[in-house]
Amino acid sequence: MSSTQYTLPQTAPEPSSRGASRLSYISRAQYSEEWNSNLHTHGCAELFFITDGHGRFRTQYEDFPVSIHDLIIVNANVPHTELSQMDSPLEYIVLGVEGLEAMAGADGYSMLHLHSGWRELTACLELTLHEAQEGLSGHEEVCRHLLEVVLILLERQEELSLSGESSDPRSSRECGLVRRYIDNHFKENLSLDQLAQLAHVNKYYLAHAFRREFGASPISYLIARRVEESRFLLRETDHNLSLIAQMLGFSSPSYFSQCFRRVEGISPMEYRKKSRGR
Repeated sequence: MSSTQYTLPQTAPEPSSRGASRLSYISRAQYSEEWNSNLHTHGCAELFFITDGHGRFRTQYEDFPVSIHDLIIVNANVPHTELSQMDSPLEYIVLGVEGLEAMAGADGYSMLHLHSGWRELTACLELTLHEAQEGLSGHEEVCRHLLEVVLILLERQEELSLSGESSDPRSSRECGLVRRYIDNHFKENLSLDQLAQLAHVNKYYLAHAFRREFGASPISYLIARRVEESRFLLRETDHNLSLIAQMLGFSSPSYFSQCFRRVEGISPMEYRKKSRGR
């Protein structure tokens, strides 16, 4: 028999701005024909965890694709709505949280793809749903603590800031603008020069600031966004690599395969076979 014990330091926790956050509601949504896709607002922040399917998220000025493992945080009173693809119904869990605001661009929302911690987050969300549904004694306290866990897990994501001021609000606005533009135009032929011109900054400044904000260069983020979309096309369609590369803006099938292997660790065809159980 073996045993491992982990001792936690008995130090007082630092004051946290999360203490002011309160869970107002939690719900699970699945696409149906009655889906209401009109722009609307809420008096609290909403955190959308995309758990299945593909669709688009729309704000008053933006429209961008979303899929599983995406998190969208919309600050209070920001118009937004969700749309689903018919052949891949969108599903998500949404938290309505009062007293919370994400550091976001001028449009009042933040989006990122959760590469790590997804299993732990969804376990907390499912338990919160269960507690809210059952309504047993003390469920409000359980939900309050589970929200605290969810916010702590999210704060481990380098790309996300849920509290405090940015050290450079100007660069945050510029980087947010570029990231949203990439999210909306990743299938087009984009270059660092074009993105820098869009943000009205030097391209070297943009590359540095963008990496500091999101942990990757603008071009690496662009490639990752294309590879993310290619996973859906490889799973759900019979398009050949040449067509997929062309659809997603890669210069050639070989460059697409090279980028895919660098991000996923396997070739596109290996991914297709694995995703289809072959």
